[in-house]
Amino acid sequence: MKIKPNLDDSYLTKKKIGINENFKRIKLDVIEERPVTLFLNDQEIVTMMTINDYPKYLGIGYLLNQNMIKQNTKIDIIEYHPDISSIIVRTKKSTNFENKLKKKIVTSGCAQGTLFGDVMENFKKIKFSSSARIKVSWIYDLSKKINLTPSLYLKAGAIHGCVLCQRNKPLIYMEDVGRHNAIDKIAGYMKINKISPNNKIFYTTGRLTSEMVIKTVQMKIPILISRSGFTAWGIELARKANLTLIGRAKGKKFIILSGEKRVE
Repeated sequence: MKIKPNLDDSYLTKKKIGINENFKRIKLDVIEERPVTLFLNDQEIVTMMTINDYPKYLGIGYLLNQNMIKQNTKIDIIEYHPDISSIIVRTKKSTNFENKLKKKIVTSGCAQGTLFGDVMENFKKIKFSSSARIKVSWIYDLSKKINLTPSLYLKAGAIHGCVLCQRNKPLIYMEDVGRHNAIDKIAGYMKINKISPNNKIFYTTGRLTSEMVIKTVQMKIPILISRSGFTAWGIELARKANLTLIGRAKGKKFIILSGEKRVE
């Protein structure tokens, strides 16, 4: 993997004392979450609760998945200022999203996910690569490799993971307190490193909600897999977009909910 969870980064977890079921004091690792404010040019966009391991990827990915910048938008500066806990993105063209910010939808995502009204307008226009395929053996391989990868989830819990994959190989593994943050960090990484979404597979440890489906479609990734469950609206949106949606992928079991023609 090019990026995987960094269990040795003391910035991401903190030692806390608790009392277990036997009333014994125990020391345990607990995930740190921090507020980080995102600015686009001179406008404050949102404050996110995040583990804050890749703030620049998070900022760019959030703006992409909210249609505030495009893949071809020219970025002048991406800065992270730890002293004021802020991400600042500056583009060549000036921007103003005052009206858009009033049309916010609070999603089911942990750490307060959001979507904006015009995201759905773009959603209907997106087309996937016609050559995208996934083999059943790849589903098994990815589930095993990802679940056996040392992660912050295994160390401390209370966190979600998202993984960009190609064929049966995990490429980029991001974690965060909200699954929408994890997927945004991957979106930002893909833009900055000019990675094509064609023939990629997206794996998440979290639920297949409407938000996860919308963001995957926004990123033009044709296949979304989860070891967890799904919501009715998530399934309906996946079918409208012709996204291949695979849930409850554990061991040798899975359920295809949409786009079954891509599965071989």
